[in-house]
Amino acid sequence: MHVATGLNNLKIYKLSEELELKVHNFTRDFPNDERFRSVDQLRRSSSAVTNNIAEAYKKQSLREQLHILQSIAVCEAEETMSNLLRCGKKSLCDLETANKMADEYLGLIKAIQGYIRFLKNSSSIDYSPKAPFKD
Repeated sequence: MHVATGLNNLKIYKLSEELELKVHNFTRDFPNDERFRSVDQLRRSSSAVTNNIAEAYKKQSLREQLHILQSIAVCEAEETMSNLLRCGKKSLCDLETANKMADEYLGLIKAIQGYIRFLKNSSSIDYSPKAPFKD
C-alpha cells in the first residue's frame, strides 16, 4: 500500500533526495585530506537513506518495508546527522550550516517515523513488539 502515486511523489523520498544533494554539495568544500574519510562517509550514508526508502517502497511485504525503513533508513539518517554535527565540531565545515543540515535530517527521521506509523495503521496485522523467547 502506498500513499503516493509513485516513488518520486513520496514525501520522505523527495526530502531524502534533496538532503542527499545538499550533503554532496556541502562536502565539496571540505579539506582534501577528508575526501576519503568524512566526505566519503557522509555521501555514502546520505545516499543510503534515499536508496533504502526506494527499496522499501518497492517491497511487496509490509513487514519488509517496515524493516528497511526502521532498521536501515532511519539508522543511516541518524548516522548522517551525527557525522554532520561532528564535522562541524571538528571545524571541517561551517558549524552553523552543519547544525542546520543536522536539524533537517532530524525532520527527515521524524517524517520516516510518521510514514512507518501510517503503514502500520493501514494494516490489519499487529506489529506491536512481541515478548522475547524464554529458554
